[in-house]
Amino acid sequence: MNTLDALYKRIESQNLWDKKVSLKRNEYLKVAGTVETNLFYIVSGALKISIIEGCEEHIIRFGYKYDFLSALDSFITEKASEFYIQAIKKTELKVISKQKYLNFIDQNSELKNLWHSILQQLILQQLEREKDILITSPKERYNRVLKRSPQLFQEIPNKYIASYLRMSPETLSRLKKS
Repeated sequence: MNTLDALYKRIESQNLWDKKVSLKRNEYLKVAGTVETNLFYIVSGALKISIIEGCEEHIIRFGYKYDFLSALDSFITEKASEFYIQAIKKTELKVISKQKYLNFIDQNSELKNLWHSILQQLILQQLEREKDILITSPKERYNRVLKRSPQLFQEIPNKYIASYLRMSPETLSRLKKS
């Protein structure tokens, strides 16, 4: 059992979810300038986390079925986030408040270790993402992400993957064919 699955099952077994949220395609879960006080579990669907600079959107992360998601910068600091979280397709989520979640993981060292393991995984994923951004070759970026996250290519439409990979949809299409 992976760490996310273990965490979900522990929260589920104690019936800690505050509510469920349904998003339509293109609906926002969070917008820049707001504070994040919840942790979300994606039951179905897919979301993108992005930052908007001028007229350009930069996708930094995706979330899909069985992922936990939050505007993590704000969740941790309790300050407004610069990130947008938007549904790519119809999405169903479960919600637990930050305070309830922190009280839950403070119950014992096993839960704290589980949370620390998840945070460590997120840090390593972010480091891999930073490497991806620094690589100039579109083919190499594509191959790295394909190897690391093959599910991404099954869950997320190509136009969003292309944006995430910093390439045109046409370039992505050519790379997928080769």
